[in-house]
Amino acid sequence: MTEQPPPLRVVIAEDSVLLREGLARLIEETGGVVVARVGDGPSFVGAVLEHRPDVSVVDVRMPPTQRDEGLRAAIEARRLVPGTPVLVLSQYVERQYASELLADGAGGVGYLLKDRVADVREFVDALRRVAGGGTALDPEVVSQLMVRRRRDDRLGELTPREREVLEAMAEGRTNAGIAAKLTITEGAAEKHISSIFGKLELPDSASDHRRVLAVLAYLGAEG
Repeated sequence: MTEQPPPLRVVIAEDSVLLREGLARLIEETGGVVVARVGDGPSFVGAVLEHRPDVSVVDVRMPPTQRDEGLRAAIEARRLVPGTPVLVLSQYVERQYASELLADGAGGVGYLLKDRVADVREFVDALRRVAGGGTALDPEVVSQLMVRRRRDDRLGELTPREREVLEAMAEGRTNAGIAAKLTITEGAAEKHISSIFGKLELPDSASDHRRVLAVLAYLGAEG
C-alpha cells in the first residue's frame, strides 16, 4: 500500500474574510490543515514564526494601505525563516512584486492571479509544488517577466519554441508536463531545454528543480 504524504500545514494571510474562509475550506477539503488565518502582514510574519508551516498563501495587498503589505510580509517571513514556502495571490500581474519575490533565488515561491484559485486542481497542485521547494508562476507573470528581459541578446537567440519551453519551465512544469502542454515528446523537450541553457549560459543540472530555479533567477534578475 502506498503511504499517503502528510497533510500540508498552511498559513493563510488574506484580509477579505470571505476569500480567507473560502481558501481555508478548499485547503481542508483537499487534505490540508490550516494552522493560522490572519488578515494583516505583521500577523502573518508572527504566524510563520510560531507555526513554521509547510506553505503559506498570502495576498499581495493588505491593510493598512492595500498596496504591497502582503508581499513585504512574505519577504520578511522568508528572511526570518529562510526558505519558508510562500504562494502569493494577486488580482493583477504586478511585475515588480513578482521580481522581488524571486530575488533570493531560494525556490519555494509562487505567484498566481486570484482567478486561478477557481481551478481547484491547479491551485492545489501549485500549493504542493511550492511546499516542495518548487515554483508556480502564473503564465501571465512569466510572460511579463520575459518581456522585461527581451533586450538581453541571449534571450533574443531563443527560437519561438524554446521561448514556449522556457515559459513552461518557469511555470514549474516537469519535462513530461512541458511535453504535454506543447504536444511534443519528452525527448524533444529535453533537447530544447539543453539548447536554452546553452544559449542563456546557465549551468546544466540533472535536477529539474534546479534548472527551473536557474531560469527564474535569470528572469528575475535586474536588467
